[in-house]
Amino acid sequence: MSQQKPSFENNMQRLEQIVRAMERGDVPLEESLKLFQEGTELVRSCNQLLDNAQLQVKKIMTAPDGSPVEEDFPHDI
Repeated sequence: MSQQKPSFENNMQRLEQIVRAMERGDVPLEESLKLFQEGTELVRSCNQLLDNAQLQVKKIMTAPDGSPVEEDFPHDI
C-alpha cells in the first residue's frame, strides 16, 4: 500500500505545533533538536509544495479569436 505525503495544510499544522512546543521552553534539549530537525524538513517540504503549485498555476485569458490562452501567473503576487 502506498503512503500519501502529508498535505501542505497538515505540514503547516504540525509546524505550528512544533513552534508552540519550543516557545513554551519546557522541552528538553534533545527533544528540541529533534523538533527543530522535523521542523526544517517540514519547511523544506512546504517550500517544495509551494514551488510545484506555482508551476501549475495558470491564468486563463481569451485570445482575440475567442480561444483560451494560458499565461503564467505573475510571480510578484
